[in-house]
Formats: sequence, structure tokens, C-alpha cells
Amino acid sequence: MDGLQAEALEPGSACQTPHFDKLREKGLAFRRAYTTTSTCSPARASLMTGILPHNHGVLEVEHGRDYDQCVLRTDKPHWSQSLQDSGYRTAYMGKWHVERSNSLEQFGWEINHSKASEHHKFLGQGKDGGADLPLDSKLCRYVEGPEGYNSLLHYGVTDTPPSERYPAFTVNQTKEVISEFSKSDSPWCTCVSFSEPNESLIVSRSTFEKYDVATMPLPENLNDDLTGRPNIYQRQRLISSDVTEEQWRMARTCYYGRITELDTEFGRLMEHLEASGELENTIVIVSADHGRYVGAHGYDAHNFGAFEEIYRIPLIISGPGVAVGEETSGLVSLMDFCPTLLELSGNEPFDVCDSRSFASLLLDPKAVEAEFNTAYGEYHGTRFNLTQRIFWKGNWKFIFNGFDFDELYDLANDPHEMKNLVNEPEYAVRVREMMAEVWRVVRETGDRAIGESHYYSMRIACVGPNPL
Repeated sequence: MDGLQAEALEPGSACQTPHFDKLREKGLAFRRAYTTTSTCSPARASLMTGILPHNHGVLEVEHGRDYDQCVLRTDKPHWSQSLQDSGYRTAYMGKWHVERSNSLEQFGWEINHSKASEHHKFLGQGKDGGADLPLDSKLCRYVEGPEGYNSLLHYGVTDTPPSERYPAFTVNQTKEVISEFSKSDSPWCTCVSFSEPNESLIVSRSTFEKYDVATMPLPENLNDDLTGRPNIYQRQRLISSDVTEEQWRMARTCYYGRITELDTEFGRLMEHLEASGELENTIVIVSADHGRYVGAHGYDAHNFGAFEEIYRIPLIISGPGVAVGEETSGLVSLMDFCPTLLELSGNEPFDVCDSRSFASLLLDPKAVEAEFNTAYGEYHGTRFNLTQRIFWKGNWKFIFNGFDFDELYDLANDPHEMKNLVNEPEYAVRVREMMAEVWRVVRETGDRAIGESHYYSMRIACVGPNPL
């Protein structure tokens, strides 16, 4: 899924997800799963290859650059190729957004039902794959201005039922593919990818009416003035400074409604798996490429900022050998899916140091959870180039900002990231140690862009790239 905040699928959330909740009861839920970056294309490329963006070459959304920029390096293998080579039948359904060709067959996907870029470019305009969705004029909001910008649909309610929209079409195609795969003895893998709940927050009226807008809770950090944070954060905050609390409640209601609709489609898929006799032998994974703010820190969308709402992603896994009804705080990354899937399918891991398998965590989370205590991410900007490297260690989070001062958060005592501790004298040693950890990952993964930044005007970090 695209833009699904981890909080939405967790116990106590206002979001209604009975089918995802059922999967949680039957499998293992991760509290500390992170994306490699908060932008679709590079995050999805990391999922497929098990490596960081600076190594796979997709640094931003692929459609936002010229043909020779942000291009996926095709010499980097995908886990789907290994599965196919070892006898798996494979199918990819829905949003791809990893590279431009949409020829997924070259990446190990036997059946290619991916959505072309024409489908995605209309989503911010209130269309479903180019088709207009009629909206209730009293229950929608457009982002207007400043002068010279296109009008952008923020949220809206439509009478078009969920069954006539793209998530349902994608699930229908997936059911057909699973039925075909079930006829043979070959193992199979199907990736079902949705554009939702990202882009314009359009929800069907029948789903919208399951929620009470007036009582929809708002994020505790909605009114964060971002004091002590980078100036670009404060500049971004100005974009939504005129959004009222009532409008934020509407946005969050429509956002949760979209997730509820995805939950219903997921339920249909699980019912089909069970009816086909495939469920008990299938590993089921629910996750997202990145999160979405929906009012947190006064933002919406994603990309800018390194906050938990867009970096922490949902992850629930069930299947043969996976712990049942448990939860883990082990730190894992989206790119770790690659070596994990290779190990679970009996394939050799790729020779990369960027990621590691968490298969052992699936089998016995309590025994090995302490071994999974770090995570790493990077951000290269989206159209406006920026440099961020993010390092999590236990409950501490450090962000190296190549464009402004750095950030340090104590997630145990400040889960909403309201207080930047980076300039507090008592944390100077921790800042130095965590910056050194960032440089370690930079060296180990060959991140030359910042690893060779010894030039006079680039010496902005508290310690440099060399080992201490």
C-alpha cells in the first residue's frame, strides 16, 4: 500500500480494519518497521532489491526527472527473479512505480498486471485511473494557491461504491491469478500493490458514514510550531497553515475510510485464499512503502521531514512457522524484506551489506528481538534536492541534515518528536556517537555522495567520514 501510516493498523486506532486486525491475531505484528525513504519510487526499489537508494539508483520519484535521471540500475537483482529461477510462479498486481518501462517480466514477474503511469497521474485530481469520480460538493476540499499553482483535491466523498473503483479491480484480477496458480503444484508469489491511501483522499459515502467526523481524534502534534527544527520544516508548515481543525478531522476521516475500504478488499482476498485451499500454506505480508502525515506536525502528504509518521510503516506477517498473535519491537527495514523472502523461500541471499534477513524474528521474536535494535534510512529530496540520513538505535533517533542543523529525538519520552535535543549539551556525546554510526553505514554501503565530503565547504557534521 502507498502512504499507510503504521498507527492506523495498531490497537486503539480510530481506523476500522477488522480484516487486518484478524491477520494480526494470526501472525506477528511489528511496532518498529521503517521504510528506507519517505518517497514512493526509491522505497519500492529498495523493497525489490534489498539495497539503499544510493545503490539502486532511484533517488526520487521516477516520473519527476528526465529519462537518464533516477534510473533503476538493472544489474541489481530483484528477489522476484530468484523466486522465479527456483520454480515459483509470480504475478505483480497494481501500482509499480519503481522504474519507467513497466516491463515487469524482466524483473522476474511472470504475470504483469501493473498500472501504467497514466493511472497514477490523475489521482491527485479526483479521478480513478483517468475517470472522473462525482464528489459531494459539501464534503470535499481543494487546495488553492498561491497564485500560479494548480488546484489540488485534498479530500472528498463520492457515491461511486468501492466495488467500482480500482482497489476492487486489482483484487478481482488477483483472485483470478491465484485460481490459476492453484491448479499447478508449483509454489507461487503474488504482490498486490495499491495507490491508496495516498494522493487525494476520496472515500465512498457508504464507508464515510461508518465514521463520526466530529469525534475523529486529531494528532497530538498537530499544532507543533517546529521550534528548533530545520527551517525547511517550518516553511513546509506554512502550506497547511490555513487548514482548520474541522478540515483536518474530515481529511483524517476520509484517510481512515480509504484504509477501511482497503481492509474490505484484503478480506475478500483472504476469503478467496481460504476457499482455494491455499491459505494455510501461504505467507501473507501486509505493509506499505511509506506513511503519511494527515495532520501530524501540521503537514499532510509525505516526503519532507524525517518524522515517524512517514518513516514508520505497518508490518504484519502470518503463515507457516510465523509466531501467532505476537508483537515485536525489533527494528526492521523495508529493504530487509528482500533477504527475508529469499531465506524463507530457500534461495541464496544477495551479496549486499545494506540489508539483513529477519526470518529468525518471525520464528521466535522474544529470543532474538534484542539483536534487531538499529535501522537506517536516507532521503535525497523530491524535486527539491535535500540530503538526510536517519539512524535509529533503540529508542533514539538521529537525523543528519545536509541542509540545516541536525536532529535528535528520544522516542521513549517524546514519541511525537516535539523536542529536538541535538543542541542540548548533555546529549553531545550521543550526537557524536550516532553521527559516527551514520558514517559507518555510509562507508559500508558505498554512499560516495556524502562519504567523500571532506572538501572545505562540506565539513558541516560534528565528526567526519573517517573511522574514529
